[in-house]
Amino acid sequence: MIFWTFCPKYQTTCVVSRIYMSEKRKKVTSILKLMNNENAEIIPIVSGDISEYVKENSEMSVPEQVAVLPLRGNVFFPNVLMPISAGRTKSIQLIKDAYKSKEIIAVISQKDDSDEPQQENMFSVGTFARVLEMITMPDDSIMVVLQGLDRLTLKEFTSSKPYWKGRCEQYTDGCKNVPEDAKIITSTLKDMYLNLLKLTPNLPPNALMGPKNIKDSYYLLNFVASQLNISVKDKQELLELNDFSLRMEKVIAYLGQEIKEAELKLQIQKKASSEMDKQQREYYLNQQLKTIQEELGGSPTEQTINELKERAKTKIWSKQVQETFEKELKKLSTMHPSSPDYSNELNYLGFILDLPWNNIKEDDYNIEQARKSLDKDHYGLEKVKERIIEYLAVLKLNKNISSPILCLVGPPGVGKTSLGRSIANAMNREYIRIALGGVNDESEIRGHRRTYIGAMPGRILKSLSKVKHSNPVFVLDEIDKITGMSINGDPAAAMLEVLDPEQNTAFHDNYLDIDYDLSKIMFIATANSLANVHPALIDRMEIIDISGYIEEEKIQIAKRHLIPNNLKANGLQKSQISISDKLVSYLINNYTRESGVRRLDKVLSKIARHRVVEIAEEKEYIKAIQQKDLQIILGLPTAYHELRMEEDAIGVVTGLAWTEVGGEILFVEASVSRGKGNINLTGNLGNVMKESASLAFEYLKSNAEIWNLEETIFDNKDLNVHCPEGATPKDGPSAGITMFIAMLSAFSGRKVRHNFAMTGEITLRGSVLPVGGIKEKILAAKRAKITDIILSEKNRRDIEDINSIYLEGLTFHYVREIAEIPKIVLL
Repeated sequence: MIFWTFCPKYQTTCVVSRIYMSEKRKKVTSILKLMNNENAEIIPIVSGDISEYVKENSEMSVPEQVAVLPLRGNVFFPNVLMPISAGRTKSIQLIKDAYKSKEIIAVISQKDDSDEPQQENMFSVGTFARVLEMITMPDDSIMVVLQGLDRLTLKEFTSSKPYWKGRCEQYTDGCKNVPEDAKIITSTLKDMYLNLLKLTPNLPPNALMGPKNIKDSYYLLNFVASQLNISVKDKQELLELNDFSLRMEKVIAYLGQEIKEAELKLQIQKKASSEMDKQQREYYLNQQLKTIQEELGGSPTEQTINELKERAKTKIWSKQVQETFEKELKKLSTMHPSSPDYSNELNYLGFILDLPWNNIKEDDYNIEQARKSLDKDHYGLEKVKERIIEYLAVLKLNKNISSPILCLVGPPGVGKTSLGRSIANAMNREYIRIALGGVNDESEIRGHRRTYIGAMPGRILKSLSKVKHSNPVFVLDEIDKITGMSINGDPAAAMLEVLDPEQNTAFHDNYLDIDYDLSKIMFIATANSLANVHPALIDRMEIIDISGYIEEEKIQIAKRHLIPNNLKANGLQKSQISISDKLVSYLINNYTRESGVRRLDKVLSKIARHRVVEIAEEKEYIKAIQQKDLQIILGLPTAYHELRMEEDAIGVVTGLAWTEVGGEILFVEASVSRGKGNINLTGNLGNVMKESASLAFEYLKSNAEIWNLEETIFDNKDLNVHCPEGATPKDGPSAGITMFIAMLSAFSGRKVRHNFAMTGEITLRGSVLPVGGIKEKILAAKRAKITDIILSEKNRRDIEDINSIYLEGLTFHYVREIAEIPKIVLL
């Protein structure tokens, strides 16, 4: 720190020194008080040209022995005035003697802070000095002002009592030789030092006048060097430098570093002060705001808490939920509204209040009315409707029964999803639907823990918070599209707790962190196939198969639902358009290829929009849509359905296949050619289907004598088996008997009846096993004009379970062994 004072005697600013040790500040203050006294002797070191004063006081004669003053923690430079504090007995005695005798002394810095320094603990280069002023302090220590003269070299110590004395030689400072071009670099040094002083906090207003008045380059260099906040070792190196330019470069480098540090400290102080001011300002404004709010009738926080309490009074919840709510509400009341946790806590309490908890909506137990409501919205689907009616009947007698968990499985477009809303209407319940397709995060079901930023409840409870009652119809759409285990957990496993009647009475959502009862909810899951559904999930659900519609059913659905809905959606009246059953049948067979009616609905919508355009353009039109108009409206037919063979053929057999869009017929072609007994399979067949072909061929070879085939025929003939439409992948075991009959027909030369179709898996022992998708396959057979179908005996129960309307015009042949089939189908 730089201490400056104004001398009344000389009317000038005087410098005392830059002090680093805080314990010396009180002593320096005493000096300043003394120097401000009009009778005090003042040494004006920066008033006018210092060179004259230095010249008057630097002349000296070096005695043979010089008193040596060890200096701790600093280095004394020539021509510089420095106040120092002396506390050691030897040092005090030395200063008193030198002050009285006016003799010069040697000031040499110590390498350490020891109280009894030895010669090896002291530097060899120091500065001759003269004692200008001495003050005895109240604690008997001495404060003294020294005037630096010239450098010295300590040769040896000659005495240590009563204080150190030694033989010293004058070591003239080479830095006195100031170059002629030093004016610029000296000006730079002065500007940098003044800049450092400006960065010093709490500096007196007249503090900058002293350095500005220093004109002597040599003195300015030593003065700034003495003020540097660097180690004693680094200062001693500056003192020992003999070249002005080198010392100047070093001092400027150290000074630049100090300026950077001072600027950084100032920035930190300003930032800290700014933050403090900001906090004080916010506190002051908040206090004012609080006062204003109290005058207006309370703060928003209190109003919010009161609103939450009022909402809680209407809730029907358990003691545990009540205690949790009150605990979280108390926590909210202690938070500041600007705190990030405040909004999180408020959202959590709001979510608790949004949930319907035990608020149950009364069901409509009118069975007849429910049946009419279901029939009004959907045609067919008798199994599903009957299950809903059963549940309503049981619920009428026992209101504590758990809701059923249904899973509707069937191809797209058969009405699985829309059936959920129809059931909700029939039961007078609220309706919720969530799409599970593509869900790959367990947190989507269970929610996130509130410790995470942006935590949210799971989709189950989040959807429930949007309704007013806790017993809605909840549709879990596309449950077969949930992805399996990943880095984000297994959402399918999380669904186990939701759909298990034994567990969902206490469903635990991570965000809510309170058990919630889901047992009153009627869950209806939908899926296109159970192949990708977790087996444990299947076990917890009641599976209801919804197969595709036959043509007659599609016509009825179009008449009752699709056509009226499209007329209403497009603003048409019945008097403006007419679509006959024959035209709908043509649309089904030539413009749609599906088990459901979604594509048919789009086709009918296109026809309705075309009629709207005709009306808008005021064109003449015929009310009834004609078949010839369809090519203009819809373009060329886009659907192609395979039909049965027109005549019997060798090696061509009609099979039945199941696809995601319903059933299809599948031709299997077989031919033999000269070769070495190889079998070639083509048509984009999967591994299971290839295995069925190999199995059929091996069974045929091992039982050739049954069908009067020579065993040698398999050695010199190659068998080629092909399934048309090679771009379409095909797989599964149900084509086993179809491939066998095609191979037997090819080798025996016997024709296959063209009106027959078949499906069944075979074994190496010759047994015929049952297969699935029977209803869809039957629909495909009817569509292809097939009259006879061969099935496994074990599939008889599936046929008996099918509505007789689907079986009209079909004859079924049930077999247990492969050997029974050729008698039925081969000529």
